[in-house]
Amino acid sequence: MFNSIGWGEIVVLALAALFIFGPERLPDLARESASGLKRLRGAMTGVRSTLDESLGEDLGRLSDLDLRQYQPRELVRRHLLGDDAPGGRPVR
Repeated sequence: MFNSIGWGEIVVLALAALFIFGPERLPDLARESASGLKRLRGAMTGVRSTLDESLGEDLGRLSDLDLRQYQPRELVRRHLLGDDAPGGRPVR
């Protein structure tokens, strides 16, 4: 989750939160944030299970779908030019 943020930045953010919210409000904010994340994870699990129930085995096929093939330039090039565009560059 924090691949692009280093430990130095995390320490600076923690110190800034400590100065902004104060030591008496910070534990409550952390507790509320944790409960909000738990609710969000629960909602995402519910959405995922609903999708799995609705789509069944079609869900596996959708994850293998390459959506880049449905970009307008690709559709026009494939259907009008038959993929003859040189170097795969879009035709203007």
